[in-house]
Amino acid sequence: MRVLTRLAAITAATVTALSVTVATPAAAATELVVNGTFTTGTAPWWNSSNTSMAVDTGRLRVNVAGGTANPWDAMVAQNNIALTSGKTYTLSFDASASTSVTAVTTVQLANSPYTNTLTKTIALTTTSKRFSFPFTSSLSTAAGQVSFQLGKNVAHTVYLDNVSLTDTATGPISMTSGFYVDPNSNPAVWVRNNSGDSRAARIQSSIASKPMARWFGNWSGDITAAVSSFVGAADSADKLPILVAYNIPGRDACGGHSGGGAGTEAAYKTWISAFASGIGNRPAVVVIEPDSLGDFDCMSETARQERIRMLTYATEQFRSKAANTWAYLDAGNAGWTAPATMASRLQSVGVANVRGFSVNVSNYYTTSQSATYGNAINSALGGTAKFVIDTSRNGNGSNGEWCNPPGRKLGATTQVGGGAEMLLWVKVPGDSDGNCGIAPNVPAGTFSPDLAIRLIDGI
Repeated sequence: MRVLTRLAAITAATVTALSVTVATPAAAATELVVNGTFTTGTAPWWNSSNTSMAVDTGRLRVNVAGGTANPWDAMVAQNNIALTSGKTYTLSFDASASTSVTAVTTVQLANSPYTNTLTKTIALTTTSKRFSFPFTSSLSTAAGQVSFQLGKNVAHTVYLDNVSLTDTATGPISMTSGFYVDPNSNPAVWVRNNSGDSRAARIQSSIASKPMARWFGNWSGDITAAVSSFVGAADSADKLPILVAYNIPGRDACGGHSGGGAGTEAAYKTWISAFASGIGNRPAVVVIEPDSLGDFDCMSETARQERIRMLTYATEQFRSKAANTWAYLDAGNAGWTAPATMASRLQSVGVANVRGFSVNVSNYYTTSQSATYGNAINSALGGTAKFVIDTSRNGNGSNGEWCNPPGRKLGATTQVGGGAEMLLWVKVPGDSDGNCGIAPNVPAGTFSPDLAIRLIDGI
């Protein structure tokens, strides 16, 4: 059940190359909404009867009359939104209200028959919340509309900010020609240093030659420089890097083998902000803090609240500083936390700020089991998130053990299918889970050629 990775050495996450024909320089996704930050007033937004609007402290303030019969009887909207049928988009915004109310947001035709391609009912409270809704357009039109339908409530005031509609097809995968092979992953370094070993060729061909992301933590030194160097090397090769942020204070609270992390909440916030800055606008995929939400059951309430603040801050930093990063909060595995419980935890830390969540990191549940778990979480989230599955060691499924169990095997090396957005090797095969199982003398995060060969052979 546990997710154990490295303690003090650099580990990696392995993915196999995805052949992508589009290879363009990194660039921010195209923004389809005009003046979504309301820095130039209210235009081109318009409001219907039963509302008035104005810019108030950098946000759009909408005063809504009470007693209307339908949500669309009081609304604000923007027209002339260009949409293409079959393309994927993401609508996101910050919203709050003077009292708890329900609203409807849509992307639709601006004129009759007002065909919807996205309709979401949202609950607004006095606390501003980030909403994010990916969808595939069923419309091809230059006359699209983004609307916020606020009627059928008591009189209230709504605040909107950072309204964005982007074509998510311009995400990191389409910007690159495949995933990056890390030349300094643990298995790659072992192969270089042990070329005469009879196992080296098999480890090279089955593991070390695969594209690998890298884990970053308190062993990484200057985190901005370390991340920038790795992402820059991938960018120069026109490849997509996979990174894992693993420095949350009190990490691995349940398992204990990979403890450590930043010393304080303030130190972590500084670190994760610098991490996101190191990526910048270059394309990347990031898994955020394996174990961090699954560990709640082993933490005090004070520690949980501190972790919620830190993870929320992390999602905000990736949203604001790494426009072309698909970031995924870790959501444990199929044998750990109930889907509804995990969905609640993901919501509490701002999953709407990022691409979605990861499942089965460093674990063994089959792709099918993991997809079922991921889809159950996403259903509880309202279907608003994407998820990825770690298939690095799930070829033979789980035997119920989590720490270097025997009989496990490398899993699928394709990037698509399996019911998830991507299938990734997020735990590097051959890296120990800790001093346990079939590797009682191999510390967490240390590469073992014996473990690697066992995973190749499934023994």
